[in-house]
Amino acid sequence: MVQRVSTGSPFEATFGYSRAVRHEDTVYVSGTTGYDYASMTMPDDIGQQASNALATIDKALREAGSSIQDTVRVVYYVGDRNDVDAVVKAVGPVFKDIRPAASMLIVQMIEPGMKIEIEVTARIGAANS
Repeated sequence: MVQRVSTGSPFEATFGYSRAVRHEDTVYVSGTTGYDYASMTMPDDIGQQASNALATIDKALREAGSSIQDTVRVVYYVGDRNDVDAVVKAVGPVFKDIRPAASMLIVQMIEPGMKIEIEVTARIGAANS
């Protein structure tokens, strides 16, 4: 069984991807930036961008029958190494008890206002094991 989840972002249609894809008990969430999709704005603050990204990710995971608590792997793509502490401050409270495998890369973002992109892999039921 494969289930594709869309959050309605215009980027999903333009680039031709799904926000998340569920295959059996695993959910793969595409790299997610800090857009506020309700207003289609990008906050300047990287902490707020990270929080927006995690909210979008959790929404997609829930639609696929999972949640952020089932995350087993997270990858952070950060545009400026000077923002690492702000990222840790924003994501640490979310993942401190979940403790997924994680990587953080310093990269060049595709748009100047983007400061972070987050992708996760979740296993349905991982939070209960």
